[in-house]
Amino acid sequence: MRIYFAGPLFTPYERSFIDDCAALLRADGFEVFVPHEHELATGLDVTAAEIFAKDRVGIESADAMLAILDGSSIDDGTACEIGMFHALLQSDPSRKGIVGLLTDMRGQRGESTGLNLFVLGAIEDAGRVVGSIHEALDVLRAWR
Repeated sequence: MRIYFAGPLFTPYERSFIDDCAALLRADGFEVFVPHEHELATGLDVTAAEIFAKDRVGIESADAMLAILDGSSIDDGTACEIGMFHALLQSDPSRKGIVGLLTDMRGQRGESTGLNLFVLGAIEDAGRVVGSIHEALDVLRAWR
């Protein structure tokens, strides 16, 4: 099963967390598309059209999406990716769904994290929100 891994990738910490999660997914037999693993994502002179074209192929070829929801507000690119994948789910019943990964302790305590209710609705319509990569693995395994 191919998973598109959506999330902010602008700091070394964000990329490192995604890399660690992707390694766990791959060790479990999942094929994972991670946007920052492609050379376009690391270039300073890359265009918006190039990024969109590359990531769009990753989204369109995925069976499921795992999306990081942490932070005071969901990353805008991640929100767009969730919306695109949700739309694909509507026309292709072979796709599995969306897992939102909310590890931010504010969200786990029930405090506001700035998670947009429309984005949350899209995720819950097509999957669920979990609090750890291990819970995400459980959901993805069940969809396999």
